[in-house]
Amino acid sequence: MLAEGSAVPDIELLDQDGKKFSLSKMGKKKVLIYFYPKADTPGCTAQSCGLRDIKDEIGRTVIVGISPDKSEKQKKFDDKYELGFPLLADTENIVAKAFKVWKKKSMYGREYMGIERSAFLVQDGVVLNAWYKISPADTPTNLLKALGK
Repeated sequence: MLAEGSAVPDIELLDQDGKKFSLSKMGKKKVLIYFYPKADTPGCTAQSCGLRDIKDEIGRTVIVGISPDKSEKQKKFDDKYELGFPLLADTENIVAKAFKVWKKKSMYGREYMGIERSAFLVQDGVVLNAWYKISPADTPTNLLKALGK
């Protein structure tokens, strides 16, 4: 698992508009990277909308969502809820595996691989905060607390 002070794996994925997003191009900005299992599901919607609702309180901090959904589905999700920040398509789960959030899960006795909802506040290639198994409601709260808001 990534911990405070860990080097951040680089991210180069397509966003909801089909544009390449690169974490290394964020420079010295703080970036909240949050992983969610599936766009437009109740928990993921609550988490994403909660972050959208605090955008005006976080200054220059950048919010970036990542899920296994394709760019087209991310676009519909963004348009429907007017999120206004990059949603990245990690369709091969490469970034999820690098961040150690691609996990064996179980529901109704069936095991499968999926995203463990998690969030990371990073800056200049280093993890400042890591929240594994975070609840949708705690994501914006933890970000504000970490930023001293």
